[in-house]
Amino acid sequence: MENTVQETKKRALSCIQPTGVPTLGNYLGALRNWVSMQDEFDCAFAVADLHAVTVKQEPAKLRTQISEMFALLLAIGLDPEKSLLFVQSQVPAHAQLGWLLACQTQFGELSRMTQFKDKSARHADNINAGLFSYPALMAADILLYQPDYVPVGEDQKQHCELTRDLAIRFNNRYSPTFTVPEPYIMKTGARVRSLQDPTKKMSKSDENQNAFVSMKDDKDTILRKFRRAVTDSEACVRYAEGKDGVNNLMEIYSAVTGKSMEQIEVEFDGRGYGDFKTAVGEAVAAELAPIQERYAVLMGDKAQLEALMKQGAERASYVANKTLSKVMKKMGFVIAR
Repeated sequence: MENTVQETKKRALSCIQPTGVPTLGNYLGALRNWVSMQDEFDCAFAVADLHAVTVKQEPAKLRTQISEMFALLLAIGLDPEKSLLFVQSQVPAHAQLGWLLACQTQFGELSRMTQFKDKSARHADNINAGLFSYPALMAADILLYQPDYVPVGEDQKQHCELTRDLAIRFNNRYSPTFTVPEPYIMKTGARVRSLQDPTKKMSKSDENQNAFVSMKDDKDTILRKFRRAVTDSEACVRYAEGKDGVNNLMEIYSAVTGKSMEQIEVEFDGRGYGDFKTAVGEAVAAELAPIQERYAVLMGDKAQLEALMKQGAERASYVANKTLSKVMKKMGFVIAR
C-alpha cells in the first residue's frame, strides 16, 4: 500500500475589535480575504474585545457590539467548522500570557509605538496603562496559537515586529517555545478611500456620514452615499492620475464585480457620472445584501449565537492553554494539577 503524506496547512491568525460596524473598506480590504484564507490556511479569528477597553466603553453597548461582530464574522462566511472563531475575553489565557509577555517587554519598546502616541493624543483624558502596554497583549493574542503568518496592514507592521522580537527573546531566554510569525501581506484587497475626501482612507469614525459605507447600510442608504460621492468636472469614467474620486469608485466597482479598469472604462464610455455612481452603489448593495440577510438571522437567534461563541471559546482555549502551560513551566511557575 502506497504511503500518502497529508500536507499540513500553515496557520494564520487575525483579530478585529468590536468597536462599531466595519465599513465597506474594512470588508473589501481585509474581511472578505479572511473567507478565502480558510481554504489556504489553518485559520484562527478573534473578536478582540479586551483591546476595546483601552478607551472608555459603555458596558451595554460593548456587550451588544461583541455579539454583533461575532455574528458579522459568521455572516461574511467564516466557518467555525474550518477555523477557530472566538471572542478573546472568553479565553482567559490571553490576559495571562499578556501579563507574562509584558514582563518581557521593555518600556522603551512600548513608548516607540506610533499607535500609542496617536491614541494618547486623541484620548488625552484617559492615557491608561492598558493603552500603553496593549502591544504585549496583542503579542499574546498571536503567539498563543503558534501561527506561521499574521495578515497585517500598514498600521500593524510595528506591532507584528514587536511580537516577533518577543517570541525570539523568549525562545532565546527559555528555549524554543513560540513560532516566530511572519507578516502576511494580502494578495488582493481593495484600498477603499473616503467617498467625500478620496485622499483619505474610508473610516467609520469619519464625522461625515456620507464619507463611508457601513456593512449594515441598507440599499437606499448605499445608493444615496454613492450618488453624493466626490468625482471631478471631467465627466469621463477613466482611471488616471489626478482623478482620485473616480479612481476610488472604479476600484470599488472592480472589487465587487471582478471587472478590470479597462472593462469599466468601456462599459461607461460616453455615459455620465450619474449612471456610474448608481451602478457602483447597486453593485455594492448586491454584494452586501446576502451578508446582511445571514447577519439578521444570526442576530435573531441569541441562543445559537451564544452556543457558537461557547464552542469557539472551548476550542480556542484548548489550543491556547497548551501554549500557556509550556510558557509557565519554562518561566518557573508551579502548575496546579
